[in-house]
Amino acid sequence: MISSLQVGISLAHLTYAILIYPDPLLYDRLIRRFQTSEERAAEGRAKGYAAVLQADILRSEAKMDALANPDPNVSLAFKRGPDGGIVEEDINEIPETKDEGREMWREHMAARFVQGRDTDFDYEQVDENDEYDDRAIQEEAAEESYFAAESPDNVLDEHKTLEGESGVQDY
Repeated sequence: MISSLQVGISLAHLTYAILIYPDPLLYDRLIRRFQTSEERAAEGRAKGYAAVLQADILRSEAKMDALANPDPNVSLAFKRGPDGGIVEEDINEIPETKDEGREMWREHMAARFVQGRDTDFDYEQVDENDEYDDRAIQEEAAEESYFAAESPDNVLDEHKTLEGESGVQDY
């Protein structure tokens, strides 16, 4: 079991621009649409031509894949329009502001991480590490198991008579 603090620390890698790679279509919808041309140009210069080209190819391939293999678990679907072009089909709400888009992106990436779908994270390293186990939950489960297995001493059999326990306080 991972605590929310550990998840928060683990999600720190979700703030970089490189995050287009896990879901290029969602990144395009939630982050890129709010960037000004100057911001896109600065991001392009920072990433370099090869990375910009790779992002464009990833986005195009993701659209083609979304058309060929629709996934009901994604928040953004694509279909062919009447003219044969690729159009976005809204499944969830569209963000109205840059901050709202960033928050939705962070929520989607956090959910993806928690659901175990982040291919860049080694979940086994955490799952197999006892340091991340929640001791309080383990102790509570052990206690519940102990009391569930214990039979109460004061439950009467149908053939047993009660001796010495009148229920009346005689002091």
